[in-house]
Amino acid sequence: MAEKKESVRLAVDIGGTFTDVVAAVGERLTTAKVLTTAQAPERGVLEGIDKVLASASLAPERIELVVHGTTLATNALIERKGAKTALIVTEGFRDSLEMAHENRFEQYDILIDRPAPLVPRRLRWPVRERLDAQGRVLIPLDEDSVAALVPGIKAEGIESVAIGLIHAYVDDRHERRIAEIIAAAYPNLNISLASAVCPEIREYERQSTTCANAYVQPLMARYLKALDVKLRTIGIKAPFLLMTSSGGLATLETAMRFPVRLVESGPAGGAILAGQIAAECGLARVLSFDMGGTTAKVCLIDGAEPLTTRAFEVGRVYRFLKGSGLPLRIPAIEMVEIGAGGGSIADVDTLRRVAVGPESAGAEPGPACYDRGGELATVTDADLVLGRLDTARFAGGAVKLAPERAGAALAGTIGASLNLSEPLAAFAVSEVVDENMANAARVHAIEWGRSAAGRALVAYGGAAPLHAPRLADKLGIDTIVVPTGAGVGAAIGFLRAPVSYEVVRSRHLRLSEFAAAPVNALHREMHAEALHVVRQAAPRGALDESRSAYMRYIGQGHEIEVALPVRKLRVDDVATLRRAFDETYETLCGRTIPGLDVAALSWTLTIRSIVPERAPVGRARARRKNPEARSVRPLFEASRADYADAPVFWREDLKPGARIRGPALIAEDQTTTVVPASFNAQINALGYIVLTRKMATQGGR
Repeated sequence: MAEKKESVRLAVDIGGTFTDVVAAVGERLTTAKVLTTAQAPERGVLEGIDKVLASASLAPERIELVVHGTTLATNALIERKGAKTALIVTEGFRDSLEMAHENRFEQYDILIDRPAPLVPRRLRWPVRERLDAQGRVLIPLDEDSVAALVPGIKAEGIESVAIGLIHAYVDDRHERRIAEIIAAAYPNLNISLASAVCPEIREYERQSTTCANAYVQPLMARYLKALDVKLRTIGIKAPFLLMTSSGGLATLETAMRFPVRLVESGPAGGAILAGQIAAECGLARVLSFDMGGTTAKVCLIDGAEPLTTRAFEVGRVYRFLKGSGLPLRIPAIEMVEIGAGGGSIADVDTLRRVAVGPESAGAEPGPACYDRGGELATVTDADLVLGRLDTARFAGGAVKLAPERAGAALAGTIGASLNLSEPLAAFAVSEVVDENMANAARVHAIEWGRSAAGRALVAYGGAAPLHAPRLADKLGIDTIVVPTGAGVGAAIGFLRAPVSYEVVRSRHLRLSEFAAAPVNALHREMHAEALHVVRQAAPRGALDESRSAYMRYIGQGHEIEVALPVRKLRVDDVATLRRAFDETYETLCGRTIPGLDVAALSWTLTIRSIVPERAPVGRARARRKNPEARSVRPLFEASRADYADAPVFWREDLKPGARIRGPALIAEDQTTTVVPASFNAQINALGYIVLTRKMATQGGR
């Protein structure tokens, strides 16, 4: 009987600085990290694939699945490099996209700078029609007003059209008819319907999301089609799935239809990985920490499940200030993103304060120590001066670091301005970026009625294991887990993600007027839509379903997500819904408001494939013989503001049960784990590095 071959899967994650590639043969991982080729991202992808296939001695034909996550959609929105887009709206609503919420996200700034709409006013075209909030036709669609717009598509060189009519989330007949008229004249034109992209109440968010989808659709469709062809050209014939911002996988066709759902797809993969690590290690409360070359991301994970959301922003013009970006209403894993990555640029501001980010040196030219023409000091330069990085094997040897250039960049900016020595200038940069991340994590936790203190920190991404201990000091965290392949953690998370699709509908319903029949009918319709999409990518296997309602007290302006039972609702379930709302509201706000009626505005239903759970692992037995260090390197210690000799261990030499006392460094091809004097490290049964605080040193919080 022939021996069964192990499955071979491939994951690719394009970041702002590095492109990460992982080949998984069964449970064995082969990884590569190459510089992102911003002008032609597929070049970096193919280079990384070539590296891992060669390292693992794999033929392209062996690959059974390719999973891809990318920042291309995000970057196109932030850099305004998408398609020339027109927006068709109901007559009288031409300016709703620019009016936004009519509020000031920074009330004391008289020169406030709002994010410009993706579609300028001259390309926002009204048509005569009107539905009311129940979907009844008040003014029939004037098809002549639609036909009058068709010549303008060619005259303006329009590449993509968004259609967002008032109340079309209830009834999409007018949007669909407009699309038919335009498609008859321009069959190959990209068209996005708000009733398909974001069928929810709230005009501004719906139009903003639809415009974003239309804006990136031609770019993403071209890229994904081209990459699919290139993969097949080199012999990879496997299914090609895309990571979405919600932490699930989607088919190529779904991704090209709704590319806006790919925004934040990379960070979502990391959160999926952290959630599974929490389950494996029996950690009830976790803070995931993903720090790469451009940004850092933090996510709260309770009960092995990351927080989720249906609203976030991209392209904030006020240094990550809420309200200053373009709102998107799509399913996403809730996380806070900070402009704090290895490539984040450090400088001294006019108040003589060290400032780090959000601007990044990226991959081209990159930090000064890359020796590729960059002259500005960055976090990576500081880490190198502090002794945290190996000059020869950084990013698996893809980049040879130049310590003298890092020192010169820091001395010429931070050191010269503040009269600091080179090590103290580097420490100042590191300390500021760590405090920025800690403060963002504290605020994020408070906004969700939770606390960052007392959690376990799961660190992944090329820079996270370097900064995790100091971040833990600041947040009151005593346990840090650095998983296998941490430097490419998000890509590894792609391989653990389920196929998933969420459907949302807005239907206003007061609990005092609750009727089960229309809600059940709505759920049947949503279930059929989600099942159809999921079965395209996962034709076999067990599925899981979850349902939620977005509810609020009458008179409130915003809703909270309330979990619903996955079954046919009964009339007496009104008490079940009210009890679930009260419990959720009290968790978030600390109290409930008696005597007020509650309304549900939107309903969501998600179907996902079931990923086999990994059983929690026990503690590995400590090895009697201490592991041997390969070398010793000076490591800057925050507690003494000076260097101390730290043994350097290579992760590949460490077996489960191995113990290491800090200060020490644990190096691997894609990252380095810093073990400061206040921590000890042990390798657990899964091969993860677990840092535990020495209880005698509880200071530095």
